[in-house]
Amino acid sequence: MDWTKLIFDLIDLRSFSNLWYWIALAVTWSSASHWVLGIPYDMVLRARRTGGQAEADLEDMARINIGRILYIEREAGVILLAMTAFALTSLALLGFVYRVEFCQAVFLIALPLFLVGLMSVATARKIEADGDKGEALRRRLALHRITVQVIGMISIFVTAFWGMLQNFNISILPG
Repeated sequence: MDWTKLIFDLIDLRSFSNLWYWIALAVTWSSASHWVLGIPYDMVLRARRTGGQAEADLEDMARINIGRILYIEREAGVILLAMTAFALTSLALLGFVYRVEFCQAVFLIALPLFLVGLMSVATARKIEADGDKGEALRRRLALHRITVQVIGMISIFVTAFWGMLQNFNISILPG
């Protein structure tokens, strides 16, 4: 038994034909839509359903997470934006110009997540500026979650389409 062959078969860098990639894609978007600004969405639902202490807990959690997001954005936002832009550009060039399938796969996950990150900062700014509490906070978090889910659905569709196209092209190439 050749262990290196077994390991490289398990960690195949041809991402679009690898089950692990599709599991990672599903888990990524499931997590992104569950954690709204770092707040588990079931906490939002519980606050809507029961109010009282659950509502206070949601407002405290939102205040803490929004403070963290905006602190990071104010202190290191430009540097993080530049580093992320460099990484995304590198992935795009390696993936789509030099045809490295692994970079294409990572780019198709990372770009939409970058957009969700930008949207999260914008939502955090709105909540802080408007001083959202109670129903207004829950509504804003729900709208943010729906938008993340729409971005996720579009991302999964585009990734699946691109992945099928790549697999089809590989299957018809003489080899």
